[in-house]
Amino acid sequence: MLPALSQVCSLSSPFETDLEDYAAGHVAAVEVWLTKLDKYLETHSLEDVRKLKADCRIELPVASFQGGLLASQGEQRREAWELFRRRLALCGELEIGTIVVACDVPRPLDPQTLERVQVSLASLAQEAAPFNVRVALEFQASAAVGNNIHTAAALVADVASPHLGICLDAFHYYTGPSKPEDLGYLTRENLFHVQLCDVADRPREFYTDSDRILPGDGEINFQPILARLSEIDYDGCVSIEVLNPRLWQVPARSFGEIAITALRKLLGMARMD
Repeated sequence: MLPALSQVCSLSSPFETDLEDYAAGHVAAVEVWLTKLDKYLETHSLEDVRKLKADCRIELPVASFQGGLLASQGEQRREAWELFRRRLALCGELEIGTIVVACDVPRPLDPQTLERVQVSLASLAQEAAPFNVRVALEFQASAAVGNNIHTAAALVADVASPHLGICLDAFHYYTGPSKPEDLGYLTRENLFHVQLCDVADRPREFYTDSDRILPGDGEINFQPILARLSEIDYDGCVSIEVLNPRLWQVPARSFGEIAITALRKLLGMARMD
């Protein structure tokens, strides 16, 4: 497994500062936050990104995230897909092998929306293939469909493409309807990316993204997740993703050192099973 940090953990820090400071904190891989990359490229080139990556000796295996693709309609859908296609091209150019797409399907669910989602998923895989990029579908705890591992696995299986798989986000796993036995639907073939965080002790109904904290500091039992990753010999990227405004105040280098140490400690537990 490849330990990584998501740039969203240091949201107020610029793209280039993240890479420099995370590298100084002994982080070897970074999950790109696409909004930061877009901003950086307003005044820099792709070659600048490549040089920065090389100078920092850091990998960029995954980019997050793209929303609005599955159930949107009209102008909103056109804009979302145009942005996705531009970002796919960027990922291809920068050899970012996986892009995370949110399963952000709003309620209520009707047959037409479900059909639109299924068609959209097939289109995602088809569009990603020429760029040699994989799409990791992130199930969302609040979504009308695709709010748990089981359904996400079924949606991916229906498309049956090597370019469409699953992103396992521990926050949505814990706060949504997924059950530990659903982890059995994850395979070496369909699991493209893993995002870990923890949450403090409070009623699950009140959790928001801002409640995310470093893994190991809260209530989530990671053992079933780690055991499944070990069972399927998962060798992909595992990143920390916390969207906590309090943690955004921590300098990127300091956060990187603390977070990557916590992640490596957690992943070490999987190797001991």
